[in-house]
Amino acid sequence: MKTRLTFLGTGTSQGVPIIGCTCEVCRSADPRDNRLRSAVLVEFAGRTILVDAGPDFRQQMLRAGVRHLDALKGEYPYAFEYPKYPGAPEWRIHLIENKPFTIPAPEKNRELQWVHDKGYCYRNADGTTEPVSPDIIDRAAAPGKEDAAIVPIRGIHGQLPVLGFRFGDLAYITDMNVLPEEEMDKLQGLEHVTLNTVGYHRHHSHFSLDEALVLAGRIGARHTWLTHLSHAFPCYDAFCEEIDRRCAELGVRASVRPAWDGLVIDGKEELLPRQ
Repeated sequence: MKTRLTFLGTGTSQGVPIIGCTCEVCRSADPRDNRLRSAVLVEFAGRTILVDAGPDFRQQMLRAGVRHLDALKGEYPYAFEYPKYPGAPEWRIHLIENKPFTIPAPEKNRELQWVHDKGYCYRNADGTTEPVSPDIIDRAAAPGKEDAAIVPIRGIHGQLPVLGFRFGDLAYITDMNVLPEEEMDKLQGLEHVTLNTVGYHRHHSHFSLDEALVLAGRIGARHTWLTHLSHAFPCYDAFCEEIDRRCAELGVRASVRPAWDGLVIDGKEELLPRQ
């Protein structure tokens, strides 16, 4: 099943450039070196899914022209408080366990959207809205023809358990420094995989560059994309050369490149510019 992934942000929690820094990367004129905080938009089986809603959420949604999300993972404490804060966004929450799950597809040719004070509604061609029964969102049905399974990938961020996700033949794994051996079977046969790295040295919650490259070789995806990148790495073109050199020294046979903000991975195609 075809999956389209857009990198909304590929930087660390500080982003790149870092405020006040005058290093070569932070001063780079190459837009591939300008990174918002890590997040991706996944278009999978008719759904639009956001993974990681960070501090740059507003800017990323506007830049990518996103009008509707079917699912979102993130943390905005004020949005979940009761009594509800006036003007806070509205969410419908679903807990994710470490087992495949589905997001039911909306009815064909009908746009599903959230309407304030009404909940999920279908927007009709004449502009009117029609409330949707809650069980279209909440039902836990087995995947059908229109319901594709999303596979969680359990990893460790320092001492905190976190999740990556597999969408068809593409996997997004970030914000972790340990991937348990029992999760490796979930990553077989991938076209694309995204791994995180923040620097050259061992880190308490993220893969080092060498750790990410070795893991890329073990996973064996057709393409590996690095994200959650800091200004510790050189500018984009020099970084690509360094990755090739490190792969050769480590004996890693993998196609690895740094991702950049706005990069689109579309099925088996290499790269697509985001319009």
